[in-house]
Amino acid sequence: MADKKRVLVLGGGFAGVEAAIFLRKEGYPVTLVSDRDYFYIYPTSIWIPTHEVEFEEICVPLADLQKAHGFDLVIDEITEIRAKERTAVGKGGEYSGDYLVIAIGGGKVRHEGSEHFLSICGKPEEALAIRDRIDALVARGGGRIAMGFGGNPKDPSNVRGGPAFEVLFNVHNDLKKRGIRDNFELTFFAPMESPGARMGPQALKMMDLFFNKLRIHKHFGKKIKRFEADGIVFEDDSKLLSDFTMFIPAGDGHPVFRRSDLPLNEAGLIKINDYCQVDLGEGAEASRVYAVGDSAALEGPDWRAKQGHIAEVMARNTAFNIDAFEKGKSERKGYRDHINILCVMDSGDGAAFVYRTHKGGKMIPMPVIGHWLKKGWGWYCRNSKLGKIPRIPGM
Repeated sequence: MADKKRVLVLGGGFAGVEAAIFLRKEGYPVTLVSDRDYFYIYPTSIWIPTHEVEFEEICVPLADLQKAHGFDLVIDEITEIRAKERTAVGKGGEYSGDYLVIAIGGGKVRHEGSEHFLSICGKPEEALAIRDRIDALVARGGGRIAMGFGGNPKDPSNVRGGPAFEVLFNVHNDLKKRGIRDNFELTFFAPMESPGARMGPQALKMMDLFFNKLRIHKHFGKKIKRFEADGIVFEDDSKLLSDFTMFIPAGDGHPVFRRSDLPLNEAGLIKINDYCQVDLGEGAEASRVYAVGDSAALEGPDWRAKQGHIAEVMARNTAFNIDAFEKGKSERKGYRDHINILCVMDSGDGAAFVYRTHKGGKMIPMPVIGHWLKKGWGWYCRNSKLGKIPRIPGM
């Protein structure tokens, strides 16, 4: 261990935790810095608003992961990155490594009136606030609920549409089980003409069938001007009335990246090569700085999307590539061949399996069993990361 180079990993999400786990498997000392003391399983947080899971069930204490894998853990908020020095400055101190892996995620596209919506992909605590707002409408006896997501023309890959669909479908199912669905008007909105198009034409048609069957209104194709307390105003000054709005802004670069010496794309995301290395002026191949997950600017087809499994592929590849370089091996692993869309889109009473590659896309309905498959994945995610059960190869 003494002759192994130390790796500094910034971020305690899917990418950061996976990088720390696999670097430790290779025997490298790792310091992981995170601004919260738990790993949050975002894909299963969709059930918090409908009381199907408790907040604590979605959280895995980083201290437990530290104990399972043996990395050093620091809870601190990073305020500046000095990439050429492989150093990060936090509110509580400075941290350095022989290698630097940046996995602190991204920022959000700003919208006027953002105080008037909550996001299932925002701060974890917002899931509880969404639950409380829906509970208040249920107690009132009914209301209008609007849910949607936005895009980022500067980087189309930074879109999170799936969770918006899932939360709305789960809310529909929950209201139906309570026998009060008819008291609510549900609307899905998005500024693009065909939200969900990146999943493929078959999935797009099936989503349309879902909306019609579940009596969910659609409001597509108009840019959002601002959010207000009672709804959403669009570019033509038309307004969608809403008693509660859930919206997922598109991602862009983390504010910390602007206070760094990192190469950024137009959206403020870190430029990398296929091996997740950052070019700091001497060529990416020689770099000891890597960026993975939402922090990085992905290259690939127009339909590419950032997802947790892609972030984990990037993290595992980074661990492999660092080790290969240290051992003088020429083999490297890239992320571009792994670009795909893969998800189980949950509705509370079932799910749909969505898969998209360069060969095309498909959406396969999975009534009842799909919901429990996603539940099972959540259990697997927690326990495999804690080392309590074996990892499935490739997951």
